[in-house]
Amino acid sequence: MQAMTDIFRLPDELGRQLLARRKALGLSKSELAQRAGKVREVVYRLEAGEDSTVSSLLAVLGALGLALRLEPVGLPSAQEVARRFQMDDDQDGGDEP
Repeated sequence: MQAMTDIFRLPDELGRQLLARRKALGLSKSELAQRAGKVREVVYRLEAGEDSTVSSLLAVLGALGLALRLEPVGLPSAQEVARRFQMDDDQDGGDEP
């Protein structure tokens, strides 16, 4: 699992971290949604790395005791890109159509 200080470049990476944080706090999706003042569907979408609104993301982050911080970064390294493509292949079953 990635540390809370890691840089996330893709929504599913952020989603996995939100899920881990929610579980570490012992919250159900419904409880987190209630704390954030959002519907449970928002939590499902964010944890799955799907589209959501910025206000929903910020509300859920706040309910998890987290904040968003922006900082300049360069382009992903060749290793980061290769690792990401490998993860996608592993999840999709490799080279099969």
